[in-house]
Amino acid sequence: MRRHLITLMALALPAAIAAVAPSASAHVADHGHHPHPTAACQPVRPSAPAGTHVDSVSAVAHAGGTISFPTAYPAVAPIADAPAWCDVTVTVSHLGANDHVRIKVSLPQYRSRWSGRFQAAGGSAYLAGDLTDPAPALVQAVKAGYAAGATDAGVGQNAVDVSGWALTPRGTVNTALLKNFSTRSLHDLAVVGKDVAKQFYGRSVTYAYWNGCSTGGRQGYAEAQDHPTDFQGILANAPAISWDRFAIATLWSQAVFNEEHVQPSPCELQAFTDAAVKACDTLDGRKDGIIDDPSRCDWDARRLVGTKVVCDGQEITVSRATADAVRRIWEGPTTPSGERLWYGPNKGASLDSIARYGTPFVVAEQWAQYFVTRDPSFDPNDLTYASFYRLFQSSQRQFHDVIGTDDPDLRAFARSGGKLITWHGQADQLVPTQGTVDYRERVDRRLGGDRKVDSFYRLFLLPGVDHCAGGTDPTNALDSLVTWVEQGHAPATLTAAITQPDGATVTRQVRPFAAARH
Repeated sequence: MRRHLITLMALALPAAIAAVAPSASAHVADHGHHPHPTAACQPVRPSAPAGTHVDSVSAVAHAGGTISFPTAYPAVAPIADAPAWCDVTVTVSHLGANDHVRIKVSLPQYRSRWSGRFQAAGGSAYLAGDLTDPAPALVQAVKAGYAAGATDAGVGQNAVDVSGWALTPRGTVNTALLKNFSTRSLHDLAVVGKDVAKQFYGRSVTYAYWNGCSTGGRQGYAEAQDHPTDFQGILANAPAISWDRFAIATLWSQAVFNEEHVQPSPCELQAFTDAAVKACDTLDGRKDGIIDDPSRCDWDARRLVGTKVVCDGQEITVSRATADAVRRIWEGPTTPSGERLWYGPNKGASLDSIARYGTPFVVAEQWAQYFVTRDPSFDPNDLTYASFYRLFQSSQRQFHDVIGTDDPDLRAFARSGGKLITWHGQADQLVPTQGTVDYRERVDRRLGGDRKVDSFYRLFLLPGVDHCAGGTDPTNALDSLVTWVEQGHAPATLTAAITQPDGATVTRQVRPFAAARH
């Protein structure tokens, strides 16, 4: 099960890879005259933000060609026709933090292959960024003409195990490394990465972009909120914002199972998802096996009570208690008195990842163990409604200001001319889609409504897409962002390729959230 979750979360990285293919709007051109067609692959001494010290710099040249990624999990297809490139790795530290943060910047070695753009690639789960050698997202970005960078934030390269860095030897939270993971290292990446490119090519970056999903989406929002001039364009998909709430909310199912005294199998839970899809599939006038807008789906889980389901050769009769449990999971966590705390998964999203009996979602489990309770033996399987509420409150109280990443005041980003595009799957099984909708609506209220916000920030809710990949696949998100930033043309739609139940693929134009709801 843990390997399955690792696969799902790792999709955040290939999703970024798929978004950087070359296009007509992302042409490569040489804007200067240089005596040598190639830049020397050698260490440079970049500048860094105040409080960040550059400790060392190394450079390694790569020949290009067809690049394979034998250690990637899940598997990543080889990238053909990659140009020769140079990896510049900068190690930095922060006064009093006792940290060592690596920033890798990959640069096309031929000057003519650089478009003048810089792209920062985001991470997944507890991975701040992929620095493997070679790193798929960075190689693909280089192929598309970008100088590209990522950071490990000083927390290593394990997306699902924080035991090596979360706590100090005294058993307290390592606040310096958590700060790196949350925000500080993202700004370091922007400043150092752009300056490495400037020194490498002898001219400044023309446009800088952020590209990430899940944790990478949260990172993009952190940059828009905290450092609004770092990037002109931010593609931040399925963002794990409101982390202090989201990370505990995804443990809600374990409390529900305990309180409702049920132990449903994954097969039984899937029966509820299938029934919801069947009931609400055609609300949009199409029969395609997808709930287009789950907010319109009022199918009640209790309608399945008494239905017989065959799981692993055994016939199960759906009980009222199991139906009530599924209904509560869909509704999302509440206080003991019934007030909403956060959102549950949409109907149509698989329940297997965050609602598997006895197997808590690993990101949430690690957050509760190492940060909120600082007790690695803490067992979310023992949660009740009352203890869940205390855990939720504790996470908010301790960490909202550290990693909440949900400040709706984006005025500085808007004034800087920045553009933000987010897509979030309506069938996301890890990060509840409605959390992103909640944030967008708060931005609307803070800044004066849809029209003003749509002038710089557009949210697209994609029918049938799960966490960062699958279902309905956006095919032009980064292209749309580049066109918006560089040509001033805001995307009226994102093109989505939909795989139907019969295997046929059709395209759909998905309108922004603000336009679609009017």
